[in-house]
Formats: sequence, C-alpha cells, structure tokens
Amino acid sequence: QVQLVESGGGLVQAGGSLRLSCAASGSISSDNAMGWYRQAPGKQRELVAAITSGASTNYADSVKGRFTISRDNAKNTVYLQMNSLKPEDTAVYYCYYETRGWGPDYWGQGTQVTVSS
Repeated sequence: QVQLVESGGGLVQAGGSLRLSCAASGSISSDNAMGWYRQAPGKQRELVAAITSGASTNYADSVKGRFTISRDNAKNTVYLQMNSLKPEDTAVYYCYYETRGWGPDYWGQGTQVTVSS
C-alpha cells in the first residue's frame, strides 16, 4: 500500500505563486512515476505534470513555462512549483503514484488551489 499526503494549497492572487508538496509513504520505489492531476468544478480531472524515475518530465500545455515538477527520492516527496498563477488554475490538485507504468494507481486526498483575479 501507498499513502500520499498533499500540502501547500491555498488562496493566491493572479500572478502569484504556490508550491505543492506530496509526501509518499508505504511501499515506495523511486523507479515509479509520480505527478499531479487537477479537477476544477464541473470539469474532468486532467493531468498537470508528471515526473519519472529518471527525472523526465511532462506538462499540460496550459501550464508549460509556469509550473515545474520535481522530486526528492530521499524524502519520497514530489513538488509542484506553480508560478504566474491564473484564475483558470483554480482546482483541487491531486498527487498520484504509479506502480505499473500506465497511469495512477494511488491518489492523495487533494489540496485546493484558488486563484483570485
């Protein structure tokens, strides 16, 4: 089993920054990918950013150049640095962890990010 605990969400004005953290515990391997999805009210959950064991990264087009994902394997923690935030970034952000290589197997509880205009 894997447990994921997110932190760092909150309310910020447009143009501001936030850093989300996701601490993983349990049967964790640094060989597995982790990342972040988000879900805005009335919309489907969408991939925001992902990072592999080799530190390769992938971003949604809407956040490229503004968000940066990173991981600290010694701490089993993945981070999402969000800069130049926009009101459309408002959503619940979910951390995930993969075990099989084809999508999330474990989810965090979610953390709310609200960007005011």
